[in-house]
Amino acid sequence: MAEKSDENNPILLEIGKILKPHGLDGELIVDLSTNRNERLNSGSVISTQKLKLNVKRSRPHQKKFIVHFEGIESREQADELRGETLFAESIEDETVWVHELVGAEVIDQEGINRGLVTSVVHNPASDLLELEDGNLIPLNFLTSYEPGKTIFVTTPEGLFFQDNSDEGNKDES
Repeated sequence: MAEKSDENNPILLEIGKILKPHGLDGELIVDLSTNRNERLNSGSVISTQKLKLNVKRSRPHQKKFIVHFEGIESREQADELRGETLFAESIEDETVWVHELVGAEVIDQEGINRGLVTSVVHNPASDLLELEDGNLIPLNFLTSYEPGKTIFVTTPEGLFFQDNSDEGNKDES
């Protein structure tokens, strides 16, 4: 929803979707797209594109959740939220988030700027940072980072493509 984070306008992450009303008292079926079920703990604040919702209570239901939000007390009110995407602020912990990596510069152990991260590619062994030039860096080579700015990596020799275009342009004597 937001692109730049500050105290008044934090970055909101997509965490799920409201599927449909459940029952007559305003409960909703919610499908989380995160493994952080605490997003639906009582008192949690979740946003849609239009409004902020406070979780009154929630419970698991067939691999989804039945959630009752404060102020949503009828099926009609719940039906107005059908299909809404849910967003929440990031949880502060040691987790490395994709949105903190994309757009950051990668600096290796020699201090060489290897370029900007364009995406994070899922890979069973280790997710991969994809750079502008097509190079892929396993995420487990990350040593430290400043979210959205700089990623420091320690990589083995030969990991990066070599630009051999200069060799073809040498004068032949």
